[in-house]
Amino acid sequence: MKSMYEAGLDQNPANYTPLSPLSFLRRSAMVYPQHPSVVYGDIRFTWSETYLRCRQFASALQQNGLGPGETVAVMLPNVPAMCEAQFAVAMAGGVLNTLNIRLNADSIAFMLKHAEAKVILTDREFSGVIREALQQLDQPPLVIDVDDPVYQAGALIGEIEYEEFLKQGDADFDWQLPDNEWNAISLNYTSGTTGDPKGVVYHHRGAYLNAVSNSLFWNMPQHPVYLWTLPMFHCNGWCFPWTLAAMAGTSVCLRKVQSDLIYQAIQQHRVDHLCGAPIVLNMMAHADSALTEGIDHQVKVMTAGAAPPAAVLEAMQKLNFEVTHAYGLTETYGPAAGCAWKHEWSELDMQKQAELKSRQGVPYPMLEGLMVADPDTMQPVEKDGESMGEIMFRGNIVMKGYLKNPSTTELALHGGWFHSGDLAVWHDDGYIQIKDRSKDIIISGGENISSIEVEGVLYRHPQVMEAAVVALDDEKWGETPCAFVTLKDGEDLSVEALIEFCREHLEHFKAPKAVVFGPLPKTSTGKIQKFRLREQANRLND
Repeated sequence: MKSMYEAGLDQNPANYTPLSPLSFLRRSAMVYPQHPSVVYGDIRFTWSETYLRCRQFASALQQNGLGPGETVAVMLPNVPAMCEAQFAVAMAGGVLNTLNIRLNADSIAFMLKHAEAKVILTDREFSGVIREALQQLDQPPLVIDVDDPVYQAGALIGEIEYEEFLKQGDADFDWQLPDNEWNAISLNYTSGTTGDPKGVVYHHRGAYLNAVSNSLFWNMPQHPVYLWTLPMFHCNGWCFPWTLAAMAGTSVCLRKVQSDLIYQAIQQHRVDHLCGAPIVLNMMAHADSALTEGIDHQVKVMTAGAAPPAAVLEAMQKLNFEVTHAYGLTETYGPAAGCAWKHEWSELDMQKQAELKSRQGVPYPMLEGLMVADPDTMQPVEKDGESMGEIMFRGNIVMKGYLKNPSTTELALHGGWFHSGDLAVWHDDGYIQIKDRSKDIIISGGENISSIEVEGVLYRHPQVMEAAVVALDDEKWGETPCAFVTLKDGEDLSVEALIEFCREHLEHFKAPKAVVFGPLPKTSTGKIQKFRLREQANRLND
């Protein structure tokens, strides 16, 4: 029997519309048609122009046979075509797969096959690896070249160039919102460090909600000027292309992430927001002081991933960069939690503020559940800052699942929560703090050692630029910490001196027993590849 609040009160087009970030694009084009949407070199687009170009792109995709739910892959840096793809592919009813531009041909070929890509856009810089990948496919997709005027090396390998392809489309294309907001909008592959990459599927509803969540959590104003230091291929740029459409902001595209280019863009365009992995912050914090001269406005920076070392956060604060630490995974549309700042913390000394900012924090506004729990019993740990458990998420900004991988999907979403694999403690104020990945915790003589804690001390050494700590097999203790360290340019430091520094700031059993100097291997998004360091550490005993 229906309640009185259901009888005759059904959904219809007047009172229900599926949620989709495509709505943001249409609104900004209507309300702020002449406001700048994209800046790239000498290229300038307004929101009305971006909307027109996206409609042409979507129309051209349909005219070239793209069907509902079919995949369009892109191999692009942060250029205008990448911004447009975030909207146009979904407007055509397709699913966008942004490929990691640093992957090799075998990985790209796997993804194109797995996603059954019908179309691929490629920048000429990556034509070599794309050509090699296409040779592995029995049914290669339609190839469209993006001929970037800023980068003219590399070959054009496609059937048509992007601007010519757009001309095939109808600027008045009558696109529609999805019938079901649960429909897929994008596909993002994980790094695949322990096997084939997994295809993480996002839906329109989650994309819409996390785009809004970004603006609410970060307290973004109308018309932000956002610098693309974060790759748009990574979790759809943490959903920020859609956030910027919602806020009628300006995307300042940056093809290469370099300190001089970052600071030049900040000054030229008065950039007020940017995102990046901790390695980007580290690079900015250690840039030549001449680059920062003349910046007289505050820049808000969001970073995610492993906790940035307190020393890096402190250095950024001194440069008038207000850093917000967020946390999430590919499976949660990028950031889904963050260290929400409290006014009273601003009265603390800078070192203590940096320590607080390094915590992963509390749920995003649009996340329904965040907890630290025992993965076997699913019982939350005590909020004592010491009891360790696994971070788990639930809600609308958790992925649909892994493409063509039901068993792994079921395992990841077991018990009605997404299992992150990150180990953390829960503080009494409700803020979570990562202690390690479950595979990165070091167990020495029965004691757990957090690699992140040891890394935080290493970063405090004035001569250290980057550091990572992994487990080294030890006959007596089982495992001991092994540190891999990159020194600042021109610096010289002995292993013994660095170990002694750690012993002065840590319990002695937590100090590294071995130190290796040199560059650190990284993923395409700037994360240090600890699995490679573990392999290298194990060879030290040979």
